[in-house]
Amino acid sequence: MEHNLTDIINIFNQCFESEYNTKLEKGGEYPIYLPAFLDENGVKSERPYNVIYFARGFYSSALHEISHWLVAGKERRKLEDFGYWYEPDGRSTQRQREFERVEVKPQAIEWVLATAADFRYFASADNLNGNPGDTAPFKKAVYNQVKEYADRGYLPKRAEILRKALVEFYGTEDSIDLAKFDVGKI
Repeated sequence: MEHNLTDIINIFNQCFESEYNTKLEKGGEYPIYLPAFLDENGVKSERPYNVIYFARGFYSSALHEISHWLVAGKERRKLEDFGYWYEPDGRSTQRQREFERVEVKPQAIEWVLATAADFRYFASADNLNGNPGDTAPFKKAVYNQVKEYADRGYLPKRAEILRKALVEFYGTEDSIDLAKFDVGKI
């Protein structure tokens, strides 16, 4: 199945633009979330809407950045990149484990959304220039979070809205079927 960037942009924007004043747009080298009227330097801008920029035109980056937005609460959505710290590639083992702890829920949602879109999900340690160490516990934590969502039968509200829109668009199964999630393949 082909995954067109225009499709994910349109699906997201149809779901959230009017109620949340938020748009998904293709960005440059680095992804970033910016609240309305704020640019990437923290300077007032003319843009009247919140924007999620995903990196380099990658469908997977769009799903990943969307997932961070879906996890962020109302107050965090008022902050650039939701107020999260980010340490670039080359993180120490300790900082990598801290990074992974905050990535569990977004990556679990990303996996569910990717499955709804019939798209391949890969867990991201996001430490290409450093040694991510043993990623098996992180992958297991992401799987366990997916399992929790599957046991509940639904995701948080905004994530569920998008999951259902992806299911409808791509014609995939409308459930979080745990049999489709294999921790050994991420």
